[in-house]
Amino acid sequence: MPVTSTPIPGPLSKARFVDRLNRFLLQVRLEDTGHVVEAHMADPGRLRELLLPGKKLWLRPATNPERKTRWTAVLVQAPDGRELVSLDSTLPNRLIRNALAAGVMKEFRGWQLVRAEFPLGRSRFDFLLSSSEGRQMVVEVKSVTLVEEGVGLFPDAVTERGARHVRELAELAAGPHWEAAVLFVLQRSDAREIRAAKRIDPKFADALEEASRSGVQISGRRCRVFPDRVELGDPVQADVG
Repeated sequence: MPVTSTPIPGPLSKARFVDRLNRFLLQVRLEDTGHVVEAHMADPGRLRELLLPGKKLWLRPATNPERKTRWTAVLVQAPDGRELVSLDSTLPNRLIRNALAAGVMKEFRGWQLVRAEFPLGRSRFDFLLSSSEGRQMVVEVKSVTLVEEGVGLFPDAVTERGARHVRELAELAAGPHWEAAVLFVLQRSDAREIRAAKRIDPKFADALEEASRSGVQISGRRCRVFPDRVELGDPVQADVG
């Protein structure tokens, strides 16, 4: 499988959304048996435009026999019925790590991956990169699932941690020793650009604008989502205004 693709282990079972019991637990109806079961979901976002009654989901059976829920929700059908959306908020980091290690992202041409989960100050950032000139860059990846009228929006719920990370990146970029970047990864392919969702989280939007002014690189990528894999797609404009 290409380095810019990550597999979705199968086999998957189809289900229909019934209810959201909490941030990480769904109630769904299996299509093949009609049984109502609970399914874990790795995306804590609100997902209100995706998790609608009767909406089609794809589930993966749990491999750990001691886990309370037998299923994990991995994909959902977009509102238009034509797109699949990944529900795994950790998947973008796996995609980007592979792409950075292979050196295939033009946004980071000239930079090499040093490590993931890099601790710095009060926080832990997704990636540390280095250049042949000895420069260092920290990169924070943000998973995007919300799309409205062709625009990907982040976040879909208030994220104090996200705003804090962006402010810390701005402080780093404003100094002489570090470079910093925020990379938004759209877990679907049906958006022409990505913006900060100011009406949802104005503090995050303000922090992102300040980070851009301080020299933080802001960029975006879309993904192509299939039942058996997710592929890293083309760059997409990321607008901080």
